[in-house]
Amino acid sequence: MGARVVVLDYGFGNVRSAVRSLERVGADVTLTAERAVAQDADGLVVPGVGAFAACMAGLTAVRGHEVVGRRLAGNRPVLGICVGMQVMFDAGVEHGERTDGIGEWPGVVERLHAPVVPHMGWSPVEAPEDSVLFKGIADERFYFVHSYAAQTFTKGYDENAVGIFSPPKVTWADHGGRFVAAVEDGPLAATQFHPEKSGDAGSHLLENWVRTLA
Repeated sequence: MGARVVVLDYGFGNVRSAVRSLERVGADVTLTAERAVAQDADGLVVPGVGAFAACMAGLTAVRGHEVVGRRLAGNRPVLGICVGMQVMFDAGVEHGERTDGIGEWPGVVERLHAPVVPHMGWSPVEAPEDSVLFKGIADERFYFVHSYAAQTFTKGYDENAVGIFSPPKVTWADHGGRFVAAVEDGPLAATQFHPEKSGDAGSHLLENWVRTLA
């Protein structure tokens, strides 16, 4: 049996596509909002499509933010996808309204500064050489559909604490300016693009993540 992965079913995201994509790379996948099941899985996937505020409301309704926090406190892997990545930041601002996020990373998700929004289609990324998610696929393109993103990333660790904390690995993309395309930060990883819609490259990325759950 493969790694046990829960795709959090809170009403937002391409959940069926995510389930199928994870099953194809060998994961044993359950689609559920049951907190106990999500807490105990080897890996938790938090999808997300639509507005930041609506996704946060959906997460809060099933106490998904608590599950994420408890898993990370126990060093248990979580993968956010699209708005499921955005809600990991402190806040999102849409149409002048600020909504608090889960707050695992400092920063605010804001509208892209580009002539054409949304950013829709295949784009390259700039991944760190030591990335685990992008191992073997750093030169590939991935499928994005979004109007908002985190456009800065504060390191959020003590540079003088040698041997205790390692810096997050941040992957960037560009659409009218640089934005955060993915982050790998201990047990918490996330992508702004949709790996489940990114063909072979996306499958490879999900496989890379599932392998870390063993």
